[in-house]
Amino acid sequence: MNKWLDNLSDYVDQRFRFDMLKLRIPPPIYALTIASLMWLLNSFSPIAVLFSDPWNKVGWLFIVVGLIIDLWSVGLFWKQKTTVNPLKPDNSNSIVITGFYQYSRNPMYLGMLSILLGVALLLGSLSPFIGLPLFVLLITTQQIIPEEMTLTNKFGQEYLDYKHRVRRWL
Repeated sequence: MNKWLDNLSDYVDQRFRFDMLKLRIPPPIYALTIASLMWLLNSFSPIAVLFSDPWNKVGWLFIVVGLIIDLWSVGLFWKQKTTVNPLKPDNSNSIVITGFYQYSRNPMYLGMLSILLGVALLLGSLSPFIGLPLFVLLITTQQIIPEEMTLTNKFGQEYLDYKHRVRRWL
């Protein structure tokens, strides 16, 4: 799955040249935009109801889990005294490899994806689920790949070894 996503990200990046957006829009803005799109799709173009009340309330669990992952990940950055600013990865002074960073190189984005999954479940129809792969594609091409290039240039073999050990998403 990771290889397929990398290839798709490279293809989209080469075809549409989103260079001007890379590292310019904070990832939470992408998440809020996708959540809004999901709400619009659910409101005006619901495909099929997948989860009705009370089953859709499981979405709250994914939202809480996503918030915990995000807050814990930010705490690890603060503890290591490195930048949390996703728009300035070149300000990093170390690589965080503890906590969720042992399993995913991008747990903050994984947390946002969990929150969006929770929103999709709460909304209940199939339409909002279109936003999930769109978020993954946007964050991968506009944030993760540029971050990885910066961190590779800054930390060299140390970051390449980490990349080899830990997957991009999960």
